[in-house]
Amino acid sequence: MPFARLATATTPTCHIGLGLAAVGRPGYINLGRDEDLGDDRSVETLRNRTHELLDAAYAQGVRYFDAARSYGRSEEFLADWLNTRPGLDDIVVGSKWGYTYTADWSTDAETHEVKDHTLATYERQRAETDALLGDRLDLYQIHSVTPDSPALTDKELHAKLAEAAAQGLTVGFSTSGPAQADAIRAALAVTVDGEPLFRTVQSTYNALETSAAPALAEAHDAGLTVIVKEGMANGRLAGPHAPDVLKGIAEESGLGCDAVALAVILRQPWAGVVLSGAATTGQLASNLHAAVVDLDEDQLTRLAALAEEPRAYWERRGQLPWH
Repeated sequence: MPFARLATATTPTCHIGLGLAAVGRPGYINLGRDEDLGDDRSVETLRNRTHELLDAAYAQGVRYFDAARSYGRSEEFLADWLNTRPGLDDIVVGSKWGYTYTADWSTDAETHEVKDHTLATYERQRAETDALLGDRLDLYQIHSVTPDSPALTDKELHAKLAEAAAQGLTVGFSTSGPAQADAIRAALAVTVDGEPLFRTVQSTYNALETSAAPALAEAHDAGLTVIVKEGMANGRLAGPHAPDVLKGIAEESGLGCDAVALAVILRQPWAGVVLSGAATTGQLASNLHAAVVDLDEDQLTRLAALAEEPRAYWERRGQLPWH
């Protein structure tokens, strides 16, 4: 399993990954993105920004990089970077299929991505990913599985995924929505020829949305690597948007709200990799300070009180505008 490579890493940041959702396309739902990216969001500008982030992340010990078919040109940008660094053999590359990017490099498109978990979409997007990343791809995940996803019951799809796994590709899934725990448990029950199909799970977990924690612990106990996304709650836990409690604890620690928010996740015994969704190298450097944040029990108790009811959290997320 590719994540075994991280087990021997000695840098404190090796369990922080870099997700490319915010820089692989001109529009995304993160708060503060207008200030982060500015007005020039041409393909070449975002390609260069992505490469700068990848260089900075690798130099500071990050070894997992996460893309998706629906993150605009994220796979292309990552592939370009990898192709000029053929000697990098200590990293893990993951991507996702199941959403198709439809915004055509626009920030004000009516629809930015379309979800489809059918076998036909898997085969089309697997070919697209393979054309870009080839044998550099370690992990391929079903994007945003929910309890009603056909990907949980499609035996023909399961057989194709198992075939890919037999050829050396790690197969995983990500989740979203207020019923993440149900989706995780349903996916854990999926088997092919008596063997579990999925080896990784990527879920939203942060100080505001903690509902998936018990199911993620179960996944970890079952041998899956757990990847945590949206640790910053799409910017709601960063700087000017952070709750007062988080701001206060950040001041006590002498570090940023982002570092504290990500440190809470790193403390979870089931968290294998926690993603940074940084859009600038400054944000990335601040995020990586999470590895050295030391929180006491009182601070953890105060942070735990920030958790929201899942449906309220996801309703608010769904209302975030694409910037």
